[in-house]
Amino acid sequence: MLLEAKNIRFGYNKSKLVLDGVSLSVDAGERVALVGPSGCGKSTLSQILAGYMKPDSGAVLFDGKPLPKRGYCPVQLIYQHPEKAINPRWKLRDTLTEAWNPNAEFLDEMGIAPEWLDRYPTELSGGELQRFCVARALGPQTRFVIADEMSTMLDVITQAQIWELTLKTAERRNLGILAVTHSLELAERICNRVALFGDLR
Repeated sequence: MLLEAKNIRFGYNKSKLVLDGVSLSVDAGERVALVGPSGCGKSTLSQILAGYMKPDSGAVLFDGKPLPKRGYCPVQLIYQHPEKAINPRWKLRDTLTEAWNPNAEFLDEMGIAPEWLDRYPTELSGGELQRFCVARALGPQTRFVIADEMSTMLDVITQAQIWELTLKTAERRNLGILAVTHSLELAERICNRVALFGDLR
């Protein structure tokens, strides 16, 4: 199994347990949706799976081993709000090449215009900025992508384009995908398997 979460427990304080014994597994080439309402802990679990947060107990394993503490992580997280994931003082070229240096063919495939590279994040739309976040996450060392509501704030056409590009790359490279969403319709459309998280009523 490529990515495994085993009995994850996490609380922001003693009186508020957000995750209580959560287990999940996703294999290479598999697309799994984690579907649940706002506030159920989906984003917290996403950050734990990507190594940004530590669980109070339980374990996250990648290829049977703990996530690396240094260097490029093979598990990449794409946030819902791209402006919160990018340094506003850096031009987009610097943001992208900090992770890796994609060629012009890849950027064109991702729908990124060459002139955008020399702009600052505030000079791009949300959809344009999210394309950079997706491109940055799909570096050559990436083997697993967690998409945390990555298209929720975008219009329908841009949403479809970004998912098409992401899934096309994932299929070509046999990447594992965890699509975190509150939309059961989106989950069933893009994923092989759906895991329900929290009360959807």
